[in-house]
Parts: sequence; C-alpha cells; structure tokens
Amino acid sequence: MDNYTNYAHAELGLWLYQMKKPPSFTGRITHGIQSKINDWIPEKVHLAITTAIENMVKAVISGSSWIVPKPHESLSLKQREFKVRNRIKWYRNTASVEGAVTGAGGILLGFADFPAFLTIKMKMLFDIAALYGFDTKNYQERLFLLYIFQISFSTQSRRNDLIGLLENWESYRHDLPEDLGAFDWRTFQLDYRDYIDLAKLAQLVPIIGAGVGAIANYRLTEHLGKNAMNAYRLRILK
Repeated sequence: MDNYTNYAHAELGLWLYQMKKPPSFTGRITHGIQSKINDWIPEKVHLAITTAIENMVKAVISGSSWIVPKPHESLSLKQREFKVRNRIKWYRNTASVEGAVTGAGGILLGFADFPAFLTIKMKMLFDIAALYGFDTKNYQERLFLLYIFQISFSTQSRRNDLIGLLENWESYRHDLPEDLGAFDWRTFQLDYRDYIDLAKLAQLVPIIGAGVGAIANYRLTEHLGKNAMNAYRLRILK
C-alpha cells in the first residue's frame, strides 16, 4: 500500500468517525425546533415542496438533455483524487459566484438560487462519480449520488442511519427502490431544507445577501465534495 493510499485510509477513518458519532445536545435541540416548525406547516405545503424538489432533482439526474460523464479508467487513486479535488474547486468557485449574484438581489433572486445551486451540486456529483470510474448511466449509481447528497445535508441522527447503507452498498443496492419515484422524497426534502435554511437564510436580506450567499455556497459545495470523496473511497479502498 503506497503512502497516498495510507493517507486516504486515514482521512476515510476520520470521516467515518464523524458520520457515526452521536448527535450533540445542540444538534438535538435544533432538530427538535425544526421538527416543531415542520409540524406547523400545512400538509399541502409539504406536498408541494416535496413534489417541487423531487421534480427538480429528477430533471437534473434523469433528464434527456443530461450529458453523462464518461467513467475515467486506468488511473491510480492519487491521480483520480487530484482530478476530483480540481473539479470540486471549480464547482465550489462557480457556486460561490452564483450565490453572490443571487444574494445581491435580496429575496427575489434569493429564491432563484435554490434550483441553480441544486443543479451545480448535482452536476459536481456526476463528475466526481465519473472520475472515480463509476458509470452514472447505471440507475443504482444515480441512487448512490442521492444518498451522498442526503448524508451531506441532514442531521447527525440521519447520518448515523445512512452511513451503514453507504458502507455496505453492494449488499443494500439490490434491495433499493426500483425507480426514483419510490425514493423517500419527503425525508429527502425535509433534511435538505432544514439544513440549508440555517446556512442560507441571511442570503435573502438585501446588501448582506451577496456575501452570505458567496460564503454559504462555497462551504456547502466543499462539504458535499468532501463527503462524495469519502463515500467513493468506501467502495474503492475495500
């Protein structure tokens, strides 16, 4: 095992520890408050938001106009991850600019940030999958992307639940939903919305929104990229 592979194993071990640690007291309190707020929201609103997010994500990952990256083969782990880090950097900077532009417009352009930022993050995951040698034309690989997305933007309790699925993907993949319509979109949108709301609420405020949007998108994209790297390491380093 070369030095870089040892380094990757060490990073993966630290990431697994972070995914499996119990929720903090603050995290439990915050989640409780968010759950209460969600209980107050009418069911019709939840259904509308769930449908909107489901349709947006499906359009990104299943649309006929989507150009699926070709899997990269015959690369060492070090070469793959050099390319992956560069792609994350590119998407991180792109998302930061997008957040600054939409944040500068206050609440109106702030709403436009939601689908734009979602598309940037999903496209990054497709590129990362290809760089690690996985073919996202395969339906199960697209589901894997959704679980990476969900574990990145969810509570610590949800991460505790999902990390076992990612660790044992080859065992779980055959029991997963047969199509995207059977995916748990309600939980997906609640986790994502609660996580993003805390990070990006101030982006809707004129003047300061540009700075908040740029920083939030930068950090959230980097966070997703790091999780994607380690999720694929789980499969490659085994």
